[in-house]
Amino acid sequence: MADRSLRGQRLVAVFLLGWLLFSYPLLALFDSDARWLGIPLLYAYLFLAWAALIGLLALVVEGPSR
Repeated sequence: MADRSLRGQRLVAVFLLGWLLFSYPLLALFDSDARWLGIPLLYAYLFLAWAALIGLLALVVEGPSR
């Protein structure tokens, strides 16, 4: 039971992190004409943040194998 509660808390934490990563003030920092590997910085940030959130969700949902 405690494991399910901890998993729920971690899912809420990942949600809040995603909310922070995709909020306007942080997105405005990356909205410039700069490029990273030929990709506009904002697009690169969005893709990397999205991929990181998917990875974190996979870790939380699957958890360590026991």
